[in-house]
Amino acid sequence: MSTIAIVMMIICLGAVWGGLAVAIVHLRGNPDETSGELGADGAVPLAQQINQS
Repeated sequence: MSTIAIVMMIICLGAVWGGLAVAIVHLRGNPDETSGELGADGAVPLAQQINQS
């Protein structure tokens, strides 16, 4: 592979893994159970509904 191809591969891999890291950090700070429409009105998360059954 040429030098330019390797540099582009590193940049693209950094963008993908960086996006994954940003998503994980965001979800750790704002879990799905407390975000969005379901979290705003105090609805019980689906996982808890299944465990209560």
